[in-house]
Amino acid sequence: MSDKPFAAEAAQFGQAMNAINYSEVVKAAVRDYKREVLDKQAQDTKNAHQLVAMDDLMEDEELQKLHEDRIARLKAEREKRNQLTQKGHGTYSEITEGEFLEIVTQTDQVVCHFFHREFERCKIMDKHLQALAHKYFNTRFIKLSAPDSPFFTVKLNIKTLPCLVCFKKGVAIGRVTGFEGLGRDDFPTEILEDRLFSMDVIQVPERDRDEEDRQDGPGKSIRKSLHYQKTESDEDSDFD
Repeated sequence: MSDKPFAAEAAQFGQAMNAINYSEVVKAAVRDYKREVLDKQAQDTKNAHQLVAMDDLMEDEELQKLHEDRIARLKAEREKRNQLTQKGHGTYSEITEGEFLEIVTQTDQVVCHFFHREFERCKIMDKHLQALAHKYFNTRFIKLSAPDSPFFTVKLNIKTLPCLVCFKKGVAIGRVTGFEGLGRDDFPTEILEDRLFSMDVIQVPERDRDEEDRQDGPGKSIRKSLHYQKTESDEDSDFD
């Protein structure tokens, strides 16, 4: 018996299966296309709803008031910052005895460093205060030469240098004498920062308060340590 009839039937069967497979592929492609079209229509509808919602919000009087209040607040903050900048905030500067009383009485928060130019520990304190002055803009950081300011040095009973005297609205609220409670000459800035926080003469800047809420304590998120090599003397200097 010849194999030709079977070969013909096999060829016919193969063609039929190919046709079926092709038909299924076409159907799957049609289904995918239909799904894609429906998804796009749904997305377009969602976007249209969003546009409508945003248009409605733009006309909302309460939202407009919130926007205007925010603009006014930012403007007031900018004006206040400009005024404080003109008064020396954001910098750590040396003043004279004649300027001391006016600055202390007319500034809400002041940290004054009574120093001696030849004392090494006073220079270390300068470096820490320089860093803090940039960070805590609302507090005025100043330095006053103790030998050149005998009147206030005596009035404030300053006998050991360096000495920080902190003022709020013209009233002395606390002091840091020498490196007492700070450590040795290589103490980190955050130790001094904590002392000033405890006297409430510095506060966390407004822009950092949201971040602070996610941290583990006041000011921790914005403090950076500054380390210095030890000097030959670990003792504070008496000043009489």
